[in-house]
Amino acid sequence: MRFAEKAITIATVAAIFALWYFATKFDLVSSVMIPSPKQVFDAFMQICSEGYKNTSLAEHLYESLKRLVIAFVLAVITAVPLGLASGYSSKIRAVFEPVVEFLRPLPPLAYYTLIVLWMGIDDGSKIALLTLSAFAPIFVACVGAMRTVKKSYINNALMLGASKWQLFFYVSFPSCLSEIFIGVRTALGVAYTTLVAAEMVAAVSGIGWLVLDASRFLRSDIIFVGIFLMGITGILLDQMVRLVESKMVFWKGHD
Repeated sequence: MRFAEKAITIATVAAIFALWYFATKFDLVSSVMIPSPKQVFDAFMQICSEGYKNTSLAEHLYESLKRLVIAFVLAVITAVPLGLASGYSSKIRAVFEPVVEFLRPLPPLAYYTLIVLWMGIDDGSKIALLTLSAFAPIFVACVGAMRTVKKSYINNALMLGASKWQLFFYVSFPSCLSEIFIGVRTALGVAYTTLVAAEMVAAVSGIGWLVLDASRFLRSDIIFVGIFLMGITGILLDQMVRLVESKMVFWKGHD
């Protein structure tokens, strides 16, 4: 079954590339709107050798990933403990949940200008925006996970004489890990989509900035290069989180 699923995935990707190739080869769409695979590959090779706007491709990638990773780590180390504490205590939840529920549906650009006014145009404001965008999904996942821990697990631990700390670290927290990682993976995707918005203001490097700058000159081939790079790096980052999850939640799927 796994082989069949992989074969279907490969066939789907191949069909998309074939459709793209023939649509551009027979001029079914304008090359300004959708460049051919060869144009995209040539643009990629040109950026690899010459860079873009006096900055190498590696530097663009490094700047974007640096902002993303720092913000993601900050979101995890703040949202996980606050989310678990809020799920455990209704009083703590009453403090933080209204603030998170207010910020969660807001588009990042709605408050980015305020962050820039407060923190300036350097990387600090961009990292703050990405952190805020990643915080809510993790917090909500942690609250939900803590509130759905099976009562039977808790009662059995209490019957064996577990203290509150032992109950948390050996029963509640492990039970929450699977849902926490779902929130973490969601947050990573949200933060990456916010990266383009974060690099719109006073940035001169980064993959998001590269895509936005290329759009001003109708360089759709470079836009496609940036989109592919963001998609590939996003998949790789998600796979890294999945790997950590497989090590920490090794019992998943074996209940």
